[in-house]
Amino acid sequence: MSVEAPFRTQVTVTGMTCHHCVMSVTEEINEIDGVSAVDVSLDSGSVTVLADREIAQHEIAAAVAEAGYGLAD
Repeated sequence: MSVEAPFRTQVTVTGMTCHHCVMSVTEEINEIDGVSAVDVSLDSGSVTVLADREIAQHEIAAAVAEAGYGLAD
């Protein structure tokens, strides 16, 4: 990821099993206002969100849920 943004948030998504899962999660998180980049690792479930504002975890959780997945506790 080469996009510079002042805010970085990292979460772990559960339930992803394929590249379609990664695409779905990426698309939904990218729809959050202020998000400039999303990096999803299928192997670890790690998701890094770069944004020009602080993104609340509940916003990310809602986007991930919309894609059909959940956040790890």
